[in-house]
Amino acid sequence: MSDHISGPRAIADPVTDITDVFAFPCPESPRHLVLIMNVFPYAGASACFSDAVIYRLRVRSVSIAPNRRAFAVGADEFTFDCTFDVPVNPDGGGELVQQGRCKMPNGETVLFRVNDENGGKGEGLHVFAGQRSDPFFLDGPMAAQTLATRQLAFKQVGSDRLYGKNVLGIVLKLDWGTLLKGGPMFAVVGETLTSGKRPVRLERVGRPEIKNITLGAKIFDPVNRDLEIRDLYNNEDAFNLSEHYVGAYRARLNANLAFYDGLDGKTDWPLDEHGNHPLMELLLKDYLVVDASKPFCETSYFEIEQAMLKERAHITCGGRWLNEDVVDSILTLYVNAGNGPRISDGVDGPIAWSSKVFPYMAPPNRTQAAS
Repeated sequence: MSDHISGPRAIADPVTDITDVFAFPCPESPRHLVLIMNVFPYAGASACFSDAVIYRLRVRSVSIAPNRRAFAVGADEFTFDCTFDVPVNPDGGGELVQQGRCKMPNGETVLFRVNDENGGKGEGLHVFAGQRSDPFFLDGPMAAQTLATRQLAFKQVGSDRLYGKNVLGIVLKLDWGTLLKGGPMFAVVGETLTSGKRPVRLERVGRPEIKNITLGAKIFDPVNRDLEIRDLYNNEDAFNLSEHYVGAYRARLNANLAFYDGLDGKTDWPLDEHGNHPLMELLLKDYLVVDASKPFCETSYFEIEQAMLKERAHITCGGRWLNEDVVDSILTLYVNAGNGPRISDGVDGPIAWSSKVFPYMAPPNRTQAAS
């Protein structure tokens, strides 16, 4: 489920569990870039952000390397840190109120109130944080059945395990020309960290379904079959992977990507002489790449990377929009590289569609539907 419950630690502490990260040019204004990080899967009505967690979005300028097989990531980093107070009951009755703040790369801070539709504004930044309808959709049981039976198990009409569920969302609409340097192409990573003098990374997310669909299954990995790899992966700096575990990540990615490629009975991604899958290195460097100079596009996930692989110029903004059926895009990419019919999980949309107006994500589902 994108990045929901992506490892033992996320299951144990859902308030730190990042469910999704999105990045797209603002539909309302081309000079703005929108970054969204959602946390806390299956959030109940009383769910709130933790006062002991830093919710961080990291941005770096990125370009396409001369060999057109990788990204060259800039050294300068721009971080947006959102932190929250303990919820209070100012009037002694009614709903709790939670205050938040977003520290910008220039050191300035934007204040806001959680669940305030107007959010908070600062120079070049508009922030919202609060409970919203979970925009992700997937037939999770049939994804698991595909792994168990080693054949595509999706139905024409699937069942969305997340239908009617809520998350806590953080939305940043930023003037990228003012707040960021370089560009117009950027790499984006969302993180949760412990607060304090020495923050510890708890989870990080770039592209969707890297940890669950792509890294999660152990049974195909001949090297690390007994290893739960996702918490190790969550500890990593997306822009500087540790040399100590990178071999394990490569082995798992190669094994699982080869499994998906074989589901249609043919090979669309031939391995190289070292047994490496053509997508492995790109996916290993797990950050969401968006081109802010391109117009907003509803279906552009991984288009920049696919253009690189085909040695052509990309034509969309890349990144990821809220309503995109990204699971179908990922399955099609992995199974047939786009050389065959689109692979569908049978779920074509969420319970509520996101809008093109700030704060973009649909309001929370007040009565959560049964899965």
